[in-house]
Amino acid sequence: MPTPHIEAKEGDFAKVVLMPGDPKRAEWIAKTFLKDAKLVNSVRGILGYTGKAPDGSLVSVMASGMGMPSIGIYSHELYANYGVEVIIRIGTIGAYQEGIELKDILIGEGACTNSNWMGEHHLYGGTYSAIADYDLLSSAVESSRKRGYRTHVGNILSSDKFYGVAPDMWKKWADLGVLGVEMEAYALYATAAELHKKALAICTVSDSFLFKKVLSSEERQEGLDHMVQVALDTAMKYNQCHTK
Repeated sequence: MPTPHIEAKEGDFAKVVLMPGDPKRAEWIAKTFLKDAKLVNSVRGILGYTGKAPDGSLVSVMASGMGMPSIGIYSHELYANYGVEVIIRIGTIGAYQEGIELKDILIGEGACTNSNWMGEHHLYGGTYSAIADYDLLSSAVESSRKRGYRTHVGNILSSDKFYGVAPDMWKKWADLGVLGVEMEAYALYATAAELHKKALAICTVSDSFLFKKVLSSEERQEGLDHMVQVALDTAMKYNQCHTK
């Protein structure tokens, strides 16, 4: 059942999809962490694979591209056309708060946005609060802390802009307790809510707005390993709980 953006056949995707932004990162995750990974999508260079997790259950990984419009398209088509039940975003995030260090794991309990993503829903003047699925959230937090990774859980910002014209605007979000900024989680959470599916964002802290620090390539690789392991633990627990 190909869609305008995915060429995979019915049954090619597992119930759980890990979703990094970068297609090359999706390829690396599939070849590093999954057994017998099979390429199921390459339209527009957006690589998607399905393989076996360490416990033998099926897990897919596919790139989302950058930004809310892109992840909105791919998550919608996976949920609506391929029977995917869970999408776990795995990406990087810039930290806003003290006490958050580079390589820490930041899990998005909720997502704010400066986008008009939900504007077409005409919520009678209301603002939709996009939140993660609680069971996925609790599983990921348990996994990360059990593995001994520094972990922070809370509200994050999904921004439409990477380069802003107001360099101190982030401080307003930080004052509200927002932990950091990325570009996809709000659209993923909102799409999951619309289609009655499940979603979670697990991010690695790649830079700090407070301390002007950025991960080196070696540090980035190590941090991504931790994030993927937590996402896989969460996927495997979901599969165990929903296997008939």
